[in-house]
Amino acid sequence: MVWVNILTKKSEQQKEQEHLDHVLSLIQDRIKIVEKSISGAQSEAQNLNAHFFDDLKLDYDGYSTSMETALSIHQQQQLLEERQNAWQHATKQLSTLQRLNKRPYFARIDFQEQNEKPETIYIGLGSFADKNDQFLIYDWRAPISSIYYDGKLGSVTYYAPDGEQEVLMTKKRQFSIKDGQIINMFDTNESIGDQMLINVLNEKSSTQMKSIVTTIQREQNKIIRNTTADLLFVQGSAGSGKTSAILQRIAYLLYRYRGNLVSSDVIMFSPNQLFNDYVKNVLPEMGEQNMVQMTYRQFVSRRVPAFKVESLFDQFEDQNKNPKIAKLKDSLEFFEAINHYSKHLIKHGVVFKNIYFKDKEKPFFDKDYIKDIYYSFNENYNLRNRIEATREKLVARLNESISAEAKKAWVAKYLESISKEELNKLYDRPDQEFASSTEEERFLSKKIVIKSLKQVLRKVNANSFFNIRAQYLAFLRAIPKMIDLQQYGISENEWYDHIELVKQNFVHKQIKITDISSYLYLYDVITGRRVNYEMRYAFIDEIQDYTPFQLAYLKYNFPRAKFTMLGDLNQAIFTKDDSLTLLDKVKQLFISEKIELIKLTKSYRSTKQITDFTKQILKSGELIEAFDRNGAKPTIWHCDNASAVHKINDILIANNQEKLTTAIITKTLEEARDLTTKLKSESIKVTLIATANQRLVPGVLVIPSYLAKGLEFDAVIAWQVNNTNYHKEDERQLLYTITSRAMYKLDLIYTDELSDLLREIKADTCKWS
Repeated sequence: MVWVNILTKKSEQQKEQEHLDHVLSLIQDRIKIVEKSISGAQSEAQNLNAHFFDDLKLDYDGYSTSMETALSIHQQQQLLEERQNAWQHATKQLSTLQRLNKRPYFARIDFQEQNEKPETIYIGLGSFADKNDQFLIYDWRAPISSIYYDGKLGSVTYYAPDGEQEVLMTKKRQFSIKDGQIINMFDTNESIGDQMLINVLNEKSSTQMKSIVTTIQREQNKIIRNTTADLLFVQGSAGSGKTSAILQRIAYLLYRYRGNLVSSDVIMFSPNQLFNDYVKNVLPEMGEQNMVQMTYRQFVSRRVPAFKVESLFDQFEDQNKNPKIAKLKDSLEFFEAINHYSKHLIKHGVVFKNIYFKDKEKPFFDKDYIKDIYYSFNENYNLRNRIEATREKLVARLNESISAEAKKAWVAKYLESISKEELNKLYDRPDQEFASSTEEERFLSKKIVIKSLKQVLRKVNANSFFNIRAQYLAFLRAIPKMIDLQQYGISENEWYDHIELVKQNFVHKQIKITDISSYLYLYDVITGRRVNYEMRYAFIDEIQDYTPFQLAYLKYNFPRAKFTMLGDLNQAIFTKDDSLTLLDKVKQLFISEKIELIKLTKSYRSTKQITDFTKQILKSGELIEAFDRNGAKPTIWHCDNASAVHKINDILIANNQEKLTTAIITKTLEEARDLTTKLKSESIKVTLIATANQRLVPGVLVIPSYLAKGLEFDAVIAWQVNNTNYHKEDERQLLYTITSRAMYKLDLIYTDELSDLLREIKADTCKWS
């Protein structure tokens, strides 16, 4: 870093403070103007609403006067709409100004275009221009702002709407501003100076993720401003800022394509609801609405309200999961098997079910009757055409049955039992007349039948005559004919025993996460369900815990979306070793499209000492780079059962003195509950995070490992890192995930024997106690 000369720094800072004061005064003046504008727009709208009909002549006697009245109403509505739009625009402008008033900008760059005068611009969270439309602050997402993040002093290029531009950058200055005062400023030749980055990284963690706009690194900026890739795959080590960069990327895309892209055109899949809550303020901080955000489980569960879909807890704690069968069901080969299977269904094999009405013994539409209709169409009909044509025929048959159904005894009985109020609702109008009482009775009978048959119509329109549960089991039984089970180490007996387990789950209205995607995809292929062509960008976080099948299903659902997938293949909790080959499998889904891979190897979250410790847990951890921010070495504590809880208390007292927020991370939920009980019995205040629907709260948290994904804490206590808990090779990623949540301080506690996964840790990278 090139520091501003000490002798000139004071005068330079005075000049910058004068400039800041000037900009702030203009911002504050503009705030007053906009507030007045909002107040005026509200008053006008209220006045228009209150006197909407005062100036209207509501005359419907003739065609011309009716037209005049309609035009007058339309004009009043347009005025109201204009006032509403003006109010909304002013409100959004006020929000931007209020953010800028807190911190107008964080950087300055001086540059010169060829044959042009030198320019100076300031970069902030939003744009601001004076009354002459001269920009005093440029939005960090503006094309010219990219040279602040990407370039060193000298010749720099950036991409503008009209092509690549080259400028000579002569100064790059960074500011720390608080309460209208420049606390510090640095001149640097780097993308973002280390001092600025260290200042930001030294801030304590909170229950909400913050924007990283002021400290975006060059590699992160490549992620944020990428507009060419159909698939952008970001592999980043723990704490490398990949999730933060993705959120800034969403803000950038909404800015870049403003007018053509809105937040509802963007969807983000995150690891759990807890994480959704953690990141929810990042986009609003930058003046953007949040994108559609959900977990994969939420995405699939909403389609099957009658089922309980396996939760994160169930996945993690499931001791009966067959990894060989899971590997098959999670594969792209299984995805293709559905496509292959569905082609045969055009000729035979679709399973139907009866639709009942009043008589539970005798179907209204028999499944064999429905099957005959479905296969009555010629072979040119694809699956979607067949299901649509079958629906049409059933609806037509439903309409034909109204007269016959109206003569049945249940209709007359119903007619006699209903109240007068209910009866009156059946007439088309209160003064409706009939030629005879027989005609009136016939009319009312048909009305009752039509109303009652709506439940049958709903079933037909919802494809409820198609038996998806039986169809899925039939598909599973056909798998040995399509896939060589021996390649996955599965015997036919194992497979058929597994089908019985799936069937039993269906009986109990439960479905495993390894089944739900293939279950829905099979339904979608057979019924021709419409996919989402509106979604333009799809983001998938913690990609290492997704299966190839799930990713294929998401791509099927959002065929026009550009995908950004990010994660750390070293942190796979649910997919274990399969995650290491995930990128190769994902590439198969994007064969004809542009794929770009960006690797982030530097970890910014943790101190150098913590990063140097945690990366040793991994087999290929040497690829992870530590940022040069120093702190205490991690401490490994060996305790007996009686003293382990007291050791936690000692650590918490020390952490509180340093004003560090602490998370105690256990392997399982059962451990977390047990530990919480013990801590509370010792009057130690903690909050148990037992579900993904809870909110992070200030204070000490106890949290199971699978809910800690993507989160960070000032201090972490890894509980019971003994050989009982962590002895399998595929648990390295889990232990790495737990320990890499720590920013400043890491303590590991164990009783009995230390985990074998920690025995090769270099003695000089931690303290033993």
